Amino acid sequence: MADHNFLSGRLVLLGTIGLILFLLPHSIALKEGDCEVCVKTVDTFVSSLSEEVKKDTKRIEDEFRTFCKKAKNKEQRFCYYLGGMEDSATGILGELSKPISWSMPAEKVCEKLKKKDAQICDLRYDKQIDVNAVDLKKLKVRDLKKILSDWDEECDGCLEKTDFIKRIEELKHKYVKTEL
Repeated sequence: MADHNFLSGRLVLLGTIGLILFLLPHSIALKEGDCEVCVKTVDTFVSSLSEEVKKDTKRIEDEFRTFCKKAKNKEQRFCYYLGGMEDSATGILGELSKPISWSMPAEKVCEKLKKKDAQICDLRYDKQIDVNAVDLKKLKVRDLKKILSDWDEECDGCLEKTDFIKRIEELKHKYVKTEL
């Protein structure tokens, strides 16, 4: 009887370990919408490379540093995490350059990067504000500043919320398409 209990306990343990090992790869794989900043940034970066550069990890890393100098917002934060910025605290560019040199798809590159630094996949794009559909007076100043930032515009001398709204209204015709 003791042998039976011991054996059934081992079978349960082995079954549990087997289940964990079976599910582990599925938990690492990206789900729809995961790592959106990583995937988009890697795709954009790779498409900017010549076929010659794509084969050389050192040149890929140099090009990534150059790419990062022009990066803004979430892409800039992504560059910082990988070590593409001068002020980056860490550097895992090899984890980016090697898979790219092997022609690995962006989703798989991001899966590998996620294993090294999970916060890479925590980056998400902010929801876009539809300037035509929203009442600007109901937005927070932070959102009004974001609209101007998305347009690469400034609001010199803006102190009050109404100043930001006025500036957006002045520039709206330049950036927002109106339906006829």
